Amino acid sequence: MADHDGHVVEKEPTPATTASGGDVENQGQPGGGGAGISNILRRWKREDLLKKGSLALRGIALVCSLLAFIIMASNKHGDGRNFDDYEPYRYVLAIAILSTLYTGLQVFRQVHELSSAAQYFSRQNLAMVDFIGDQLIAYLVISAASSAVPLTNSLREGADNIFTDSSASAISMAFLAFFALAISAIISGYKLANQTYI
Repeated sequence: MADHDGHVVEKEPTPATTASGGDVENQGQPGGGGAGISNILRRWKREDLLKKGSLALRGIALVCSLLAFIIMASNKHGDGRNFDDYEPYRYVLAIAILSTLYTGLQVFRQVHELSSAAQYFSRQNLAMVDFIGDQLIAYLVISAASSAVPLTNSLREGADNIFTDSSASAISMAFLAFFALAISAIISGYKLANQTYI
């Protein structure tokens, strides 16, 4: 473009043109800033699904742990058929109580967070506590259930009665609680690994 004296003057770039040659007005199109927003929305949906899945698994673990506790605690039939006469059964009861308390607190916390949208601890700390807690309780539950299986099998060889049936039911509930907690621990590990620190 020439000025009034005939000298060639280069045209200034307009504000709508970026340094890379892209159009600012088209950044909302796919490939621009809109893709970033859709990625954020997808991540929020995934996080929400993980929260609800974790809550459901801990709810299952809570119910199974509570049932294991109730069944084992009521397994008293006299004449050497009391759960407290056997150390593995006392171990199952103790861990069932611990698992019930842990999963009950976690379910209460998660329900409160989902209903009020309030978080009392940082996401990083919660992710770490969830991961360690789920793993620890899952290992304790499977340890207790596994220690009681051989005893129940040997007692059943002598006599298969309501005492051994109740013991087997409590052990089965403990195994189900373990599976729920183990899957919850995997979800907690995934959330911890993908934790953003922004």
